[in-house]
Amino acid sequence: MLPMMTLTDHSQLKALSDPLRAKMMIRLLEKPYTGQQLSEIFDLSRSKIHYHLKELEKNKLINVVRKEEKNGIIQKFYQSVARGFTPSAELLPHMTDISESSRQLLFQMAEKTKSVILSAPEHAFNQDHATEVPSEWNYVGSMWQVSATEKQFKTWIKKYFALMEELQSLNERKEKTSKQKMYFVSTMAFEIDDEIFKDEKE
Repeated sequence: MLPMMTLTDHSQLKALSDPLRAKMMIRLLEKPYTGQQLSEIFDLSRSKIHYHLKELEKNKLINVVRKEEKNGIIQKFYQSVARGFTPSAELLPHMTDISESSRQLLFQMAEKTKSVILSAPEHAFNQDHATEVPSEWNYVGSMWQVSATEKQFKTWIKKYFALMEELQSLNERKEKTSKQKMYFVSTMAFEIDDEIFKDEKE
């Protein structure tokens, strides 16, 4: 799976801007699923799921990663071709579709994060002792509001992705030990119109 795929066709944006397809893409980012499995997850007919899978496959957003035979029927397992998607310069004139596909994917990421929080083990949110030092916390939960120029914000994004690449590289090391644990990281940052947090000055 690619870390990032550049979208080059307007139809790819349209495919991702559909709310159901955005939900399906979040599932297919996690692991491969068959059409039957997705129809059970979303409680929709196989024909409807199959139609949307074909639209995603036609637009090269997913592909068949393996096939299995079950009761004489060949089952196809689909998965996303990339962990993330970004529009090419040629698609920038279609800003409305870019905005909607991005909004739908972010919304589905937020929904997925919510379900992961609810299903995480209880000890994931335990603290060994009271401390205000973030490096001693067992989990991170925070919301921020900052004022910055677009250039400053993009510089921060570059640093953020470098930090995430460093964290992700721990996954690829061969010397895995019994002390390692799995952590789920979900981050969103985007421009807003109005202040969410207002700080009253005395």
